[in-house]
Amino acid sequence: MKPTITLILFLSTLVALGQPSNSNAEIERDYKVSGEVLEKGSNQPLEYASVSFLDVNGNVAAGGITDLDGLYSIKVPAGTYTVQFDFISFKTFTLTNQVIDKNTKLPTVYLEIDAESLEEVVVRAETTEVQIRLDKKIYNIGKDLTTAGATVSDALNNVPSVTVDVEGNIALRGNDNVRILINGRPSALAGFGSTDALRQLPAEAIERVEVITSPSARYDAEGTAGILNIVLRKDKTLGLNGSIITNAGFPWSAGINGNVNLRTKKFNIFNTTGYRYRESPGNAFFENRYFSQNRENPLVQEDRDYDRVGRNFNSNLGMEYFLNERSSITASGFIRIGNDDDVTTNITNEFNRDNQLAVTTSRVELEGEEDNNYQLALNYRNKFNNQGHELTADFQYEISDETESADILERLNFPNVTNLPSEIVTTVEDQTEYLAQIDYVLPIGENAQFEAGYRGNFQETITDFSVLDEVATSGAFIKNDSLSNIFTFEQNVNALYTQYGNKFGKFSFLLGLRMETTALKGDVSAEDIGSTSDEFELTFDKDYVGLFPTVNLIYELGERENITLGYNRRINRPRFWFLNPFPSRSSEANIFQGNPGLDPAYASAFDLGYLKRWDKITLTSSLYYQYETDSFERIQEDTGQLTPNGIPIIRTLPINLSTNQRIGFEAGILYNPAKWLRFNGSFNFFRFSTEGEFNGIDYGADNTSWFARGSVKVSLPAKIDWQTNAFYRGPRNNAQTESEGILSFNLAFSKDLFNDNATIGFNVRDLFNSRKRRSFTETETFTSESEFQWRERSFNLSFTYRFNQKKQRQRNGREGGFEDEGFEG
Repeated sequence: MKPTITLILFLSTLVALGQPSNSNAEIERDYKVSGEVLEKGSNQPLEYASVSFLDVNGNVAAGGITDLDGLYSIKVPAGTYTVQFDFISFKTFTLTNQVIDKNTKLPTVYLEIDAESLEEVVVRAETTEVQIRLDKKIYNIGKDLTTAGATVSDALNNVPSVTVDVEGNIALRGNDNVRILINGRPSALAGFGSTDALRQLPAEAIERVEVITSPSARYDAEGTAGILNIVLRKDKTLGLNGSIITNAGFPWSAGINGNVNLRTKKFNIFNTTGYRYRESPGNAFFENRYFSQNRENPLVQEDRDYDRVGRNFNSNLGMEYFLNERSSITASGFIRIGNDDDVTTNITNEFNRDNQLAVTTSRVELEGEEDNNYQLALNYRNKFNNQGHELTADFQYEISDETESADILERLNFPNVTNLPSEIVTTVEDQTEYLAQIDYVLPIGENAQFEAGYRGNFQETITDFSVLDEVATSGAFIKNDSLSNIFTFEQNVNALYTQYGNKFGKFSFLLGLRMETTALKGDVSAEDIGSTSDEFELTFDKDYVGLFPTVNLIYELGERENITLGYNRRINRPRFWFLNPFPSRSSEANIFQGNPGLDPAYASAFDLGYLKRWDKITLTSSLYYQYETDSFERIQEDTGQLTPNGIPIIRTLPINLSTNQRIGFEAGILYNPAKWLRFNGSFNFFRFSTEGEFNGIDYGADNTSWFARGSVKVSLPAKIDWQTNAFYRGPRNNAQTESEGILSFNLAFSKDLFNDNATIGFNVRDLFNSRKRRSFTETETFTSESEFQWRERSFNLSFTYRFNQKKQRQRNGREGGFEDEGFEG
């Protein structure tokens, strides 16, 4: 009851603060001057345009910048001024002889693009543009030629600081504990903490990606590496506009994606709908050597082939209704339907101590997966004035149901041919999530701002795992009660936050504090709990309270140069599959088992950044350090058990290690030496050390690794563009496994047609078919050498047609705004 009363009082306070003041007092001889700055032609607001008031001697008497709606409100001493409006790559505009002797609203200013400087200081939509904020870096990935026909997961692999490995796992600065948000909040689009769904969404749906390595208190504290916020497209241009994108490729793939937007003065309707079919052939090889003298066949080789077929439909429909000039309500619905069929063929060869073939078996896994996600969201936004005073409220409801069914057929092929008992494995997963948030922003004076809010996130996941074993080879099946189980997991997070920011000359700061309470509950029900209950607690109920301070500082060395410093404390909560103590099998001899004894990991992170812009070059760099306690680590160990075929069973188990320290440096450069040539490159070097032991084994390790990416884009005659991307991920290791470096190239061409209303493109991903993960694992009882390729080299042809929508041009300022993000907590 007490938390409820506290919440009511807190929200009542916010609403009370939000009431307009009745005071009309003005500071003597200082008057408020307001207005609006828009882009000429499109009438889109220009955020971060500078407004300067010059006295008769040409000195700046007052000034400020526009907000995300292109609005400004500046206190100016009484006098006569020339008002100057500036924005990067736009022509300067002035209003002369403006007499300020009372509160004044200046006429709307329309800035025109400076064609001569455009190619020199603006990175066009075909490449990645970076913007630096107090708490984030914003990458407008735009129309990257190499991602046509690709997925969101593929597009993220082109964003500096981000890596996507061959299995689709996403990491930020080499750390895979990254929080992924869609439009500022957790979403079914991001797969409720899994990244699989990002492989099903088209890259064309993305407007920008925000890399938040030093999140402010407004964002939730989850993710020790930081946050990736994927902002989807929603046009704001008046009238009807949109585009249709079709593509086809090999290995066989095809897709169509359309987005349409209808904007009037009273409402804005937006929809993105797409369907895609994709075949993803892959392969893997494993070679395990066992040291036990009791093993007749110490060498085991596994050769796997993957044949995957994915069919996905997704649609996002919403409408924003403008109650008045300052208030709006937005309602949106999202649906994603997936239907996949996968065939995994595994050939296992066992060799005796004389390296002679002793046994050959085949294992074919026929897997079908149906995955449905549904999301409803409501947003209310009220602007009390044009100075940034606003209140927003959001509610989101999501449900997800996923069914995986696998028929596993096994046969002995050598020394004789015999059918082995098969099994049927079924996993049914149902998830429900509610999310509610309220945010209040109050500007104080000219440069200061206070913000506070609440967020509640309530999630339940029920996983029904069932294994049916064939009786001999009779065709009759019985339930395996030692593996079948139902795992119910609940996670409820309540958070309150507040933050305050201000600017003094060239120095700005943003200080915040967030409090989060976490309740984790888990329960396993099974017919035969066996030895699992001896090792793990099958029912748990844990509560955590954490305080998470944030500090973000920025100092402007010049108009195009600044230094940033950030500190934040983060939490890494174990996912539900990390907590389920019953084993699940990736193959007969390899199992994954959760650990309900896992506790959250906590990290403190520091980030020192530097940005410098020249006429043709933009340089960004960061030095970062992170110290994490109770960090997660997956270990592999021999269970001492054997399969029916006599192969040792290896278990992968997540544990809390003692500490994990990470230090690194990254740099990125954008270089436009000529109108027809653009370079984009980034480099990230990091070192981390892990300390800790488990079951008497020391799992401490030191690792130094790095990755780099580069992109070159050449504009050829006849409106033809050529782009080449290269990516290299350096070698890395942990306590047990060493992985080799990976080098891959992407190549793309495009040509504009029909007065720039259409574009045809062709690209090749993984040009040399080299994107393979090679690793070596060594323990006291076995070694394992492996090679894995998720998807082979692919070719893609795409066609885009735009109606009432010219080929977009990115520019500094506007795309970095928050208007389309929803709430960010």
